[in-house]
Amino acid sequence: MTTQPPTPIGHLPTERAHAIGKRVEAFVRDVVVPYERDPRCGPHGPSEDLVRELRAKAREAGVLTPHILDDGDHLSQLETAHVLRFSGLSTLGPTAVNTAAPDEGNMFLLGKVASAAQKERFLARLVSGEARSAFFMTEPADEGGAGSDPSMLQTTAVREGGGWVINGRKAFITGAVGASVGIVMARTSTGDKTTATMFLVDLPHRAIRVERVLDTIDSSMPGGHSVVLIDGLKVADDQVLGQVDEGFRYAQIRLSPARLSHCMRWLGACVRSQEIATAYAVRRKAFGKLLVDHEGVGFMLAENMIDLKQAELMIDWCATVLDSGSLGTTESSVTKVAVADLLFRIADRCVQVMGGTGVSRDSIVEQVFREVRAFRIYDGPTEVHKWSLAKKIKRDALGKGHA
Repeated sequence: MTTQPPTPIGHLPTERAHAIGKRVEAFVRDVVVPYERDPRCGPHGPSEDLVRELRAKAREAGVLTPHILDDGDHLSQLETAHVLRFSGLSTLGPTAVNTAAPDEGNMFLLGKVASAAQKERFLARLVSGEARSAFFMTEPADEGGAGSDPSMLQTTAVREGGGWVINGRKAFITGAVGASVGIVMARTSTGDKTTATMFLVDLPHRAIRVERVLDTIDSSMPGGHSVVLIDGLKVADDQVLGQVDEGFRYAQIRLSPARLSHCMRWLGACVRSQEIATAYAVRRKAFGKLLVDHEGVGFMLAENMIDLKQAELMIDWCATVLDSGSLGTTESSVTKVAVADLLFRIADRCVQVMGGTGVSRDSIVEQVFREVRAFRIYDGPTEVHKWSLAKKIKRDALGKGHA
């Protein structure tokens, strides 16, 4: 069954976004979905040979990296939202068409900040789908490293000769295994104020060692999530991304679009889960009638319909804000909290509708449930976003003199 999530009035997709989205949807449904039972899909994501195979098919179909145009220009955020929803219809879809995290966010950042030489050396390989990337920022919690609070960054970069030497340990680094491009965030401050710089690195590198791949609840991202030791990594000045000491500012450039693209992709996954749960409910009988005719089941599917539309509207609203030129920090926090919670409820209801089948790996619904549960943590836990929003509410209220 092929469906297209309805688009809110006032936010009709452009002709090019509609055309690209239609091609991506057909590719994901017809070509990618059959791979979901491939034994090369493991607990730490699809294998490298499966990634290459899927991307070769996407390249042949003309849907590889569909959000970046042939001239290097990006679709608008609103157009991207339309396309990335379709890439998310399968948990393998974003990897297959090269819209997955962290590559999508890293490509966006490099497109905004990298020099021409850096784009040729690092970005081109990502856009072509020939390479994957990793973003080395998060650090081990038990060592007091940076997580939701980037000011706790402990990895250091020190001037030495004509370049830099970087040392530290990173954790939950998505896609580090198998990545060819790395963006490393390290402290470069010398005084009381914490500043950071981003460095571009070719991978693999002998000074960057994966200590272990974590066993996590999710399993859709190639390479999984790793703990990584950076020991005496030497980089040249031409590997500094942008300007020295501007890492936190560049992280803000990447942050809001990356949060939002997660919402886009997982919305597509939950649209598909709703389709599967609905098909089950109109086929399966219990107590003399179809499951969908039982109010308890029918109401869950109805609530999912409502939540899907709310999630879609939130995403498109935030995309419009970003397209206006705003960093959208507040709007992306609001959207990330709301959409992550909405999608988790949707996936949970789909599991419930399908009963025992819903908790088995006979259906992709079980994986979607695990993935969207992890999403409530990744790119900032819900509680951290709420805390940040509460601080803004207080600051704005006091600034306006409200009682």
